[in-house]
Amino acid sequence: MNSIAVMQPYFFPYIGYFQLIKEVDKFIFYDDVNYITGGWINRNRILINGEAKYLTIPCKNASQNRLIKDIDHSLTERDQKKLLKKIRFTYSNAPYFEYVFPIIGEVFKTEIELISELAIESIKRVADYLELECEFQKSSEKYDNQELDAADRLIDICKIEGINHYVNSIGGKELYDKQYFLENEVKLDFLEPSIIEYEQFNNKFIPGLSIIDVLMFNSISNIKNKLLVNYKLV
Repeated sequence: MNSIAVMQPYFFPYIGYFQLIKEVDKFIFYDDVNYITGGWINRNRILINGEAKYLTIPCKNASQNRLIKDIDHSLTERDQKKLLKKIRFTYSNAPYFEYVFPIIGEVFKTEIELISELAIESIKRVADYLELECEFQKSSEKYDNQELDAADRLIDICKIEGINHYVNSIGGKELYDKQYFLENEVKLDFLEPSIIEYEQFNNKFIPGLSIIDVLMFNSISNIKNKLLVNYKLV
């Protein structure tokens, strides 16, 4: 095992999230950190009438003072039907709808109460569909180091795993110092996705949508051989 990444579990995240999964050998779901309101843990964006619109999972008592792993979603059967109807309405004529829609339906219908577990389920189902080989782990199940600050905690996770290469999403470039990681015997890289346009019906291309959008318009082969590999480490 050579590399590791750590990210909060996001609900059907954008393709950059799956590029990170593809890049590393082990992927840690950071579920014992504070919940982010207005973030991507319980929502993402899909294409509706040519515009980016949110697909949101309602949550109970969601607060930035609570850990991600401790928050239940409040998705009812009526909510499920409503959200699936919205996805069907948007993508029923997409070329890969018949393959992808059942996967989404399976995620919604799982008897999972925690939003973190529902998000993780969405990620794992897509990873399976795309045949991504990566070991998954939840931070709450293995690493007892919550007293450490952000950078030191990531370094400690690497050391526990015996890994000296940590890959972070590009959003962490302003947070983490490569030299500090190196001084602690961990090489730090940031994954920077490149935007590749694909046809979204006949609409103007909108980047950064949920992986749902990518899956609906692209074959597994095109995603694996073109979209998933279009990034660089900086």
